[in-house]
Amino acid sequence: MIKILMVCLGNICRSPLAEGILKSKLPNNNFIVDSAGTANYHVGNSPDKRSVAVARKYGLDISNLSGRQFSVADFDTFDYIYVMDASNYNNVIALARDENDKGKVKFILNEIYPNQNYDVPDPYYGGDEGFENVYKMLDEACTTIAKSLL
Repeated sequence: MIKILMVCLGNICRSPLAEGILKSKLPNNNFIVDSAGTANYHVGNSPDKRSVAVARKYGLDISNLSGRQFSVADFDTFDYIYVMDASNYNNVIALARDENDKGKVKFILNEIYPNQNYDVPDPYYGGDEGFENVYKMLDEACTTIAKSLL
């Protein structure tokens, strides 16, 4: 069983979208995909309604997901940890206990733009168009991840 974690700041916009998108591209009998936030602002909350809406537009239902905070134990649970931006990367790396932990952490957009460390922009304070753009970025990155794992 391969376990993959998607991480953003609050776990209500980008990482739940990435979780839902990647789950839709992988067989659930061989993979577990989850998401978390580096901050605790939205623990227990559902994804942002705009993330839910853009996911629904593309046939995905992420409305049942619940926000949680990233923890050191996630390094033991997950094989791959994909972060959405440099801030998330720094926050996750700061919790790493060793090089093995650090080696699991990757910028998700490096899957389509190798070694560029591009950020997936946080759409929270923008309009619906930002969520659409984020969906498209994550869909492309998740397609590449799924192809590499299958």
